[in-house]
Amino acid sequence: ATATQIARKFVGDKPDVILAIGTPSAQSVVAATRNIPVVFSAITDPVAAKLVKDWGASGTNVTGASDTLPIQPQIDLIKKLIPNLKKVGYVYSTGEVNSVVVLKQLQEAGKANGFEVVEAPAPRTTDISLAVRSLKGKVDVIYSSTDNNVVSAYESLYKAALDSGIPIVASDTSTVARGAIAALSNNYYILGEETGKMMARILDGEKAGDMPVKTMDKLDLYLNLKSAKAFGVTVPQELIDSAKEVIQ
Repeated sequence: ATATQIARKFVGDKPDVILAIGTPSAQSVVAATRNIPVVFSAITDPVAAKLVKDWGASGTNVTGASDTLPIQPQIDLIKKLIPNLKKVGYVYSTGEVNSVVVLKQLQEAGKANGFEVVEAPAPRTTDISLAVRSLKGKVDVIYSSTDNNVVSAYESLYKAALDSGIPIVASDTSTVARGAIAALSNNYYILGEETGKMMARILDGEKAGDMPVKTMDKLDLYLNLKSAKAFGVTVPQELIDSAKEVIQ
């Protein structure tokens, strides 16, 4: 509801372009205008979110940059950290399209890699702690995506996970400093730069609908050895050597 109010306010201001970060924000802005150029950023699946019809040029007033991630490298990372992986817990908001997309990807990967996915829905930030505790004794690791609710209350996720003895592996590098033991993800600074370049092109006269959705092609590994120790996880030296950032 708040995002809708903000979107309507921006549309009423008649700016040259509107930037929307995250799926809920982008959906609100796109629903509010068909005339003002809209550039989204950090959207896992803009097609599933119904922001654009496909990953090419939309022909509408909408374009942007996606933080979609290949799932297999994430699974490979988890298996290196949790060698006897059998069950993966997934805490997510059922109302976020990007989170549901990741759940489906995780389930498909589970079939191919021999593990089961245990869902723990948390529609509100206040539900996160309870959702995590429901996984105690049922999973070997929690995988967290870029779910807006989860990321906004990551400290609650971390505390509940630590109390429950379940290590966390993330897909958002910013959450490593907040308790995840590892994350293999896009460089969000570069994603922001690429988004800014798209906006600059629009301000220079290019149409948003003529610009295909931008995706990233480089992943960075972040590690938190302090968290790993707290969860009783041994991080292989090969991962430490290849990490862009290691929190001691």
